[in-house]
Amino acid sequence: MSALYPPIEPHDHGWLSVGDGHRMYWEVCGNPEGKPALVVHGGPGSGCTPGARRFFDPASYRIILFDQRNSGRSTPHAADPEVDLSTNTTEHLLADMELLRETLGVQRWQLFGGSWGSALALHYAQRHPDRVTELVLMGLATGRRAETDLLTRGLGAYFPDAWNAFRAAVPPAERDGDPAAAYDRLLHDPDPAVRAKAARDWCDWEEAIDVSTSDPSPRYADPDFRLAFARIVTHYWSRGSWLPEGEVLRRAPELAGIPGVVVQGALDPGNLLGTPWELAHRWGPGCELVVIGAAGHSTAAAGMSEALVSATDRFASGGSGTR
Repeated sequence: MSALYPPIEPHDHGWLSVGDGHRMYWEVCGNPEGKPALVVHGGPGSGCTPGARRFFDPASYRIILFDQRNSGRSTPHAADPEVDLSTNTTEHLLADMELLRETLGVQRWQLFGGSWGSALALHYAQRHPDRVTELVLMGLATGRRAETDLLTRGLGAYFPDAWNAFRAAVPPAERDGDPAAAYDRLLHDPDPAVRAKAARDWCDWEEAIDVSTSDPSPRYADPDFRLAFARIVTHYWSRGSWLPEGEVLRRAPELAGIPGVVVQGALDPGNLLGTPWELAHRWGPGCELVVIGAAGHSTAAAGMSEALVSATDRFASGGSGTR
């Protein structure tokens, strides 16, 4: 039996004007008077999914989801090659989260984030510790260049066939440089066929390094999703996610007053850098690190959803946080 709660639909949703011509999609599910929890999706650029609603008891939580700039149902969408991504940065996303909190009348909320979403949630909590009740994180990332370098270059020895195809897709003169920067340029090529191939090649590599499943992601079957996702990821990774190297880890002691659970697959490639253990050590006793033996970077593996639901259930009684 699945540990997840049954599927639910939003009881409220809308688009919030956040400046620079952006309209950010948001939705609210569960108990309107419940404890607020914000789902911070990964990618960058994946968009929120209905399945993310199911990690929370809908009787206890006011579950808030949003699509980060240029992704999901937010507009303008990055699948349009004419869309300028220059006003999509980490600082913009942090400001969007604060505007959403104020708009929805939330005083404090739990942050639930995976992969890039965990990096963004950690950075938000360090910026606004008085606004965060708890952190529940998975597939940990902190936004370091060391992490993105591992994913785009360091794993080549572990997945040589996929790596050779990924590397061969960029111009020869750029094959020894930053793959994210090379793909970022291809994804802005004036030729739509070049853009489409680059998006497909990028997503093929993303799938190749996910050892938690052999099934292709249905989202990658959508060419618009592939193009938007690849454009946003490379936009961030080629620029160091606009974060000083190691900043989130250096500032982890500032999280000492915030309880947290980090659920990490033992087979997650990011573990090669030791990031989850370093974060837990710097965060201190308020952080519980739960390692799931047979899991990788996905929450679909056995044990991941159980551990995450256990964490949100444990924090459910910590107060509503509503003004």
